[in-house]
Amino acid sequence: MEQTSFALPVTERQLSYARALALKNRVLLPWEVQQDRRSLSHWIDTQARLAPVDDGRPSSKQVAFAERLARIKRRAVPDECFRDRQLLSRWIDCNK
Repeated sequence: MEQTSFALPVTERQLSYARALALKNRVLLPWEVQQDRRSLSHWIDTQARLAPVDDGRPSSKQVAFAERLARIKRRAVPDECFRDRQLLSRWIDCNK
């Protein structure tokens, strides 16, 4: 008896997770992949292994160092510096 391969439809949960990964990794979720459960599963496995795209926010170590400097200098770190790595880096350089 010959075994034929049928495309199983994707589950809503699988599709939701794939969309979240696509947003996190800033990639498009191909239409073809969304048509077959196995293809989508393979795409998810590949995307889940990727490192997230750098969003430009400062690292936790950078924030901790800036806060330590701010305490020593008795001044506040501007709020916008916590949203941008380069701004925080410049603030640190100016307040060493």
